[in-house]
Amino acid sequence: MTILNNIWPLAVTLGVLIFIHELGHFLAAKWAGVRVHRFAVGMGNPVRWLSFRRGDTEYAICWLPLGGYVKMATREEGSSSSALEGGAVEDGRLPGESPVREDEFFEAKPVWQRMIVIMAGVTMNVLFAWFAFTYLSAKTGEQLEPTTTIGRVNRDSLPAGAESLSELEIGDRIVLINGDTARSWEDVSSGLASGSRDTVSLGLADGRVLHLPIHPSALAERYRASLALLPFRAPVIGQVLPGRPAERAGMTTGDTVLAVNGDTVVQWYDLVERIRGSAGQELTLRVTGKSGPRELHVTPEAEQEPQVGGGTREVGKIGAGPLVSLTTRPYTKLQAFGAGWHATRVASTQIFRTVQGLLSARISSREVGGPILIGQMAAQSARLGFDSLLALMALVSVNLAVLNLLPVPVLDGGQFMFLLAEGVLRRPLSLKLRERLTLVGLVLIVLLMVLAFSNDFARNWDSITGFVRRVFPS
Repeated sequence: MTILNNIWPLAVTLGVLIFIHELGHFLAAKWAGVRVHRFAVGMGNPVRWLSFRRGDTEYAICWLPLGGYVKMATREEGSSSSALEGGAVEDGRLPGESPVREDEFFEAKPVWQRMIVIMAGVTMNVLFAWFAFTYLSAKTGEQLEPTTTIGRVNRDSLPAGAESLSELEIGDRIVLINGDTARSWEDVSSGLASGSRDTVSLGLADGRVLHLPIHPSALAERYRASLALLPFRAPVIGQVLPGRPAERAGMTTGDTVLAVNGDTVVQWYDLVERIRGSAGQELTLRVTGKSGPRELHVTPEAEQEPQVGGGTREVGKIGAGPLVSLTTRPYTKLQAFGAGWHATRVASTQIFRTVQGLLSARISSREVGGPILIGQMAAQSARLGFDSLLALMALVSVNLAVLNLLPVPVLDGGQFMFLLAEGVLRRPLSLKLRERLTLVGLVLIVLLMVLAFSNDFARNWDSITGFVRRVFPS
């Protein structure tokens, strides 16, 4: 994946979500009767040939492609905010505007109306995520893999606190997860990854109970624990990709692999293990299916697979996937809205826990990602189709909403705290104090951006240097 391939999905994802966020502020300001000088996507000065005026409001794309803003009429324009919003407004208005009436200033509105204006952007991001998840739920219904039987435990990847999972064996069946009945593999995965208790408990059909003391904010450990358990899957072929070794060897969907080079295959992971370790080496597969028992000769193709700690390793692949038995339960319209809201709530909870984990050092700062990471995820999702990209956009939208709620003065949450203090004290905080706190908040945001960009560059250093060498050959 090249850097250029990430640009358009990133632009669409962030552009749409920033527009939706600022649209919330804009519509609420119009509702409250506040004059809006400029509605902008991007920060800083407008790009003149991408800007136009309707009435007293300028609609613009700005030069710095990070964030956006709604520049409202105010009597107290601060130097830090005006720099981000294309400079100060002279005489209370932009060129071409009519004079601003006293009742059109932001400060002229009651505190409760100003709170609505400030929180409208976050609200729009949450509503977008809710409707996106609702659409996906209505389209696909509830899809579950109706098994809780253990197929494999990746003991080498167990995080701290999950050591008791090594006691599980092939064929063990999980019947309870955190005290709730486990009916599907999704119940097991979500219980491990996003359970709210300090200790995850697994109840087995034979009466044993395993306890995993992993804090809810230790999301990386929770996620690794959920990935370490794999459900039992029979070695039945459910997908054969065209033009790949499996198809060329005569493999078809529905075939069951019985043995590889004479060694019995019990479940799907036995087959995967042999194929991954045999890049470029011919394997003899004994299979049975619609065409009866037969032997197939297949040579796995070598592919470079990225590793978690960086770098790549060579693995063999044949272009075949397992038959996964999923049960689908269609949602009614009302159920789809409920499922969409549940997905939104789960996503927001995970993000809150991520912030909590970063502050408590349970999550490494190296996990913070920036635009490059989002671009890579967006590009991968775009290749999988519109539904996958929409799901990612919904998740990022919830991220934007939660992060904007942080009580940092330059963010919506910080501005809301200023208004809350004004409501309690019956007078606004001094402009000098607000400007100083806003400057501190701006510095914090810049530091966070530097951290995110540095992590992105560290993760993709080889790709970036390779791209530079191709564009600027020595």
